[in-house]
Amino acid sequence: MYSHDTFGLGHLRRCRTIAHALVEHYSGLSILIISGSAIAGAFDFRARVDFVKIPSVIKLRNGEYTSLEQHIDIGDTIRMRESIIRHTAESFKPDIFIVDKEPMGLQGEITDTLGYLKSINTTLILGLRDVMDSPRLLSAEWKRKELVPKIDEHYDHIWVYGPENFYDPLSGLNIPDSIRARTRFVGFLKRQALHNDLSAHKQDGDYILVTTGGGGDGVALIRGVLAAYENEPGLDLKTLVVLGPYMPGKERSEFVQRGERIASIEIIDFDSRMEELIYSAKAVVSMGGYNTFCEILSFDKPALIIPRTTPREEQLLRTQRAAELGMVDMLLPEEADDPVKMANALRLLPGRPKPSERASEFELDGLTNLSRLIGRIFSARTDNRERISVGA
Repeated sequence: MYSHDTFGLGHLRRCRTIAHALVEHYSGLSILIISGSAIAGAFDFRARVDFVKIPSVIKLRNGEYTSLEQHIDIGDTIRMRESIIRHTAESFKPDIFIVDKEPMGLQGEITDTLGYLKSINTTLILGLRDVMDSPRLLSAEWKRKELVPKIDEHYDHIWVYGPENFYDPLSGLNIPDSIRARTRFVGFLKRQALHNDLSAHKQDGDYILVTTGGGGDGVALIRGVLAAYENEPGLDLKTLVVLGPYMPGKERSEFVQRGERIASIEIIDFDSRMEELIYSAKAVVSMGGYNTFCEILSFDKPALIIPRTTPREEQLLRTQRAAELGMVDMLLPEEADDPVKMANALRLLPGRPKPSERASEFELDGLTNLSRLIGRIFSARTDNRERISVGA
């Protein structure tokens, strides 16, 4: 599996979820995740799941990339990543290669590896989120990178990690029938809480969980929550705030200091077992990222979502669609900046209906469907090898 990981935790957490489900389903399966996450080692991995760390690259707010080690040129970093990825593929010789979101990798870094893997008959799969971006922005990006013909040339399957009746990530794009025929909507990826391995930050009693995911773009959310508590003294809901490992240092210090003056708030940096914290929470306040959204649905928690609206519109579109279907409550960032409006939303949140009580149905069978599809691929590969052997 390939997870380019330039901003936040979403790609690695999604790959890790899929990998854990697959090794649980298939006793003879081994999975190697190639990851650029600077904190990949902070997560637990099950037996037969491992990762190879490639040099980290971070995405700046202007959309440009830079090496995490800023004295190294970004071009040199990409070349190092490309070399490690290719060498890993040659050593591991996978039967299946699943690429998360970026069809040709960061700045095309897996193009050469895809060609090599295709030459040794590896099955190539592109995994897409339920929502990628607005059709306008995604179409321009994919056209600039010439991705549609490259996807058509390289990939055997395109899997969408969401149900077809929720959102089509390729809507508005000029996608040929040859790609559409290889596209499957598998459903949302259901999460589990491992109750025998609880988070060190588990709370006693009811509490609201506030999470920014990776935290790199979560400053406005935390600022809005703290302002609501500071301006409404009667708002005394017990609240656990998780800043995220990529929260900028200046704002991190500010928020910790402000949180210390609010009796009902506890602030922590990071917890690698967010599933446990969401499972035990009364309600959740978050941004609109894919993983947290799946966890909200999986553990059936009332949720208030304040989506990021720039530079991508992915979170906005996901949250608008979820709110339209009655799954969650939503505030736009400018609404969440109003302490009165935010405090009122927070006060009402614990008593709001759960997603299962508000939405008629939503599909959380993505991991089951993925396991079934992987089984079919292995079966077909085995049959093909047997035919070749008989022919020989």
